Amino acid sequence: MKLSPQWIRDFVDLPVDDRRLAEDLTSVGIAVEGISGDDPNTVFEMEIGTNRPDAMNHYGVAREAAALYKVPLRPIEPAGKGAQSSSALNRTPKAAIFPIQIDDTEGCARYTAQIIRGIKIKSSPEKIAGRLALVDQRSINNAADASNYTLWEMGHPTHAFDLDLLDGGKIIVRRARPGETLKTLDGIDRKLNPEDLIIADAKKPVALAGVMGGFDTMITGKTKNVLIESAWFDPVAVRKTAKRHGLHTDASHRFERGADFAATPVACALVAAWIIESGAGTLEGDQIDAIARELEQAPVVLRTAQVHRILGAKLETHEVVTILKRLGFELVPEPGFEAQFSVRIPTWRLDVEREIDLIEEIARLHGYDKFPNTLPAFHGAVTDSSNSAKEQKVRSSLLALGYDEAVSLSFISHKDAETFSLSPVVELANPLSEEASLMRSSLVPGMLEMLAYNVNRGTENVRLFETGDVYEGAGNGTAEHRRICIGATLSALQHDIPQGDLLEKSKSASGVDVFRSFKGDVATLLGNFQRRKLSFDLEATEYYEPGRSARALLDGEVVAEFGQLASQVAAARKLRTEVFIAEIFADRLYALPFRELLYRPLPKFPAVERDFSFVFKDEITFKRIKSAIQSIHLKDLRAFAPVEIFRGGGIAPGSYSILLRGKFQSHERTLREDEVNDWSGKIVSALAELGGIQRA
Repeated sequence: MKLSPQWIRDFVDLPVDDRRLAEDLTSVGIAVEGISGDDPNTVFEMEIGTNRPDAMNHYGVAREAAALYKVPLRPIEPAGKGAQSSSALNRTPKAAIFPIQIDDTEGCARYTAQIIRGIKIKSSPEKIAGRLALVDQRSINNAADASNYTLWEMGHPTHAFDLDLLDGGKIIVRRARPGETLKTLDGIDRKLNPEDLIIADAKKPVALAGVMGGFDTMITGKTKNVLIESAWFDPVAVRKTAKRHGLHTDASHRFERGADFAATPVACALVAAWIIESGAGTLEGDQIDAIARELEQAPVVLRTAQVHRILGAKLETHEVVTILKRLGFELVPEPGFEAQFSVRIPTWRLDVEREIDLIEEIARLHGYDKFPNTLPAFHGAVTDSSNSAKEQKVRSSLLALGYDEAVSLSFISHKDAETFSLSPVVELANPLSEEASLMRSSLVPGMLEMLAYNVNRGTENVRLFETGDVYEGAGNGTAEHRRICIGATLSALQHDIPQGDLLEKSKSASGVDVFRSFKGDVATLLGNFQRRKLSFDLEATEYYEPGRSARALLDGEVVAEFGQLASQVAAARKLRTEVFIAEIFADRLYALPFRELLYRPLPKFPAVERDFSFVFKDEITFKRIKSAIQSIHLKDLRAFAPVEIFRGGGIAPGSYSILLRGKFQSHERTLREDEVNDWSGKIVSALAELGGIQRA
């Protein structure tokens, strides 16, 4: 988000220039990612953590700056804006009654309102319009801008209704009723869900609480009387409503992260002051402040001994107290305990819940750079997981094969889950975004993101691997499984194939050869583990390309799926090159022991090779060919492998020519020519039984 340092200086006299302010704020966790413009139009590009909604505004950052530089913070109130104080503003002689009815006390804890009559809707003063423009906000009119300006100034969302368009002279905060609809400010008619938290008048819904106001009660050029609202809404209720309707607004962004319960009267008064200053009007009565329930954070016990232990440095007690007081915390000594305090949390700091949170506040204000570079004392023994040696072996094998280790996020989107998940997914109760709303059930989406990131930045030869956990629903809980994922681009795998071989092959066949190269990497990795038989089948899941994908089985159990990503999936993710992916079920693999390495002396007697050239129908796979040869049981046949595949030319469509090479060798004697010829004849007969036609 963008914030103006000049706006921040409205509340605090800073002893440094803007650039130094940016550096110092970043050092205490209020990150300034960039600076643009110059005085008085300097703008900070801020990166505020989602747990710090109190700092997503100018006054919140001014509060941090005041604590950082040990200077006073001016209070935020209407009188501080050049307007009269709220008590001195024009008021009608007698407060009008406008009931606020909170039916859903869990969804809305507090609702503050103020009525203004006789206003004039017009353009905002230059100061307001100019400052809103600095933070990329469009000026609308003086009433809407007053609400928006207050949001960016102090961080609390507000809204203004056209009072004359509210039916029945009352406001009701409740859940939507079946069949109700609401036309929101964006002009869209929305069918409401009974779980939606709404604001209604006596007859109809007029706003999605904490998300967006209604079209039928919005401020227009004809508006004369307004009702300003400022409320505290439950973060989960706002988040679910916004998600259901596909809305993400400045208001919902803040309410979802937690609003300040005590800020509603101040925000309401500020909006009223700005409207009256820019458009005349008269306040009718006092603020209407309906409190359905009090929100109080429990005090947190702070022990200075624990501060010293965690930070590794002995801070004086008075320094600890001073730092926390500058941030708005109240410390009360606990009777009977030396250097122990009960700390009352300010209403705007919803992120502070535990003692360790307070210690973090002390550390960042004291200055991380002031702590000595020492390691804490350690007593005990380091324990290692039972699979650590196997994970290290996998890691070293993949590094040796040319793959680089990478780490992706543990969250995926619903769209990715539909494509890559084969088991029940685990949904987050309050996700950061729609793109990260589920715990990952596969490592493949994260791997594809990392491959695309590299390819889109000009790196074509990419090989990556990741080890991590995936999550799936299991009854009323969740289950975690260990996975290994490797990924490579077409260009990277082509480097494994001798250039001459590729030149001899047709373009259509080169992808098959690349798949074989990738299959070799998978087989090499699996070769670290003991098994009786490693086999492959063609039953890979549908997001792999048919004919260029397979499953790997160790002693009949599936331990991996791999192959080229299906073209339609690659196109949907806008991948500009073919990529190959393997997902290995590490928990199944780690159940096997390491392969025992056996020494076998090199044979003393020469080997004899024979080539066999056959034409087969496409449905005859090499797996069937190999099985046929194994069934002959030739004890001195040491190897039997394909050398070359050819299609086209004189080969009929639907068939292919394959050159096979057999290697015969004995450990006991030199083989005779007649023996090799006899074995070769048996091989020719076995291949002919498969339907093969021997080529001259």
